[in-house]
Amino acid sequence: MTTSSLIANLPKWRAMPDEQYTALKTDVRSSEDAHGAKELTPAQRNVLFNHGTEQAFNNEYYACKSSGTYICRACHLALFSSEDKFDSGTGWPSFVSPIDYRVVAYTHDTSHNMERIEVHCANCGAHQGHVFNDGPTPTGLRFCINSASILLRPGDSK
Repeated sequence: MTTSSLIANLPKWRAMPDEQYTALKTDVRSSEDAHGAKELTPAQRNVLFNHGTEQAFNNEYYACKSSGTYICRACHLALFSSEDKFDSGTGWPSFVSPIDYRVVAYTHDTSHNMERIEVHCANCGAHQGHVFNDGPTPTGLRFCINSASILLRPGDSK
């Protein structure tokens, strides 16, 4: 099965009630505010807005075991749960799924002589990483996400 066909089935696998999804967006910055966020470092801006990739094994969250929700560093939309995080051995935070299929968007990426699917924040469009079809059950997907593009909000993971 291709990554594209797995992604097409993801909405059927993970969807929260509309009220809960709407509540996720209460503390979210607008797309315009996200791109102008003053607290971002040059490296974070490169990943978020220039589709950059941080160095493997030398980033904030690849080995993090803390519970919580990972939010978009640019606009603060909740994207991933620590409950869905796993050690992929790649040196980047990896997740089997976003917390809801509506929080991420996808584009076809053919940069660097590779064919991949790029993951973006659905609210502000910031680059998060890529998704691959070599992940564990239940989705078979590996969302390989840059630490520079996310923040861990400690506490409840959903």
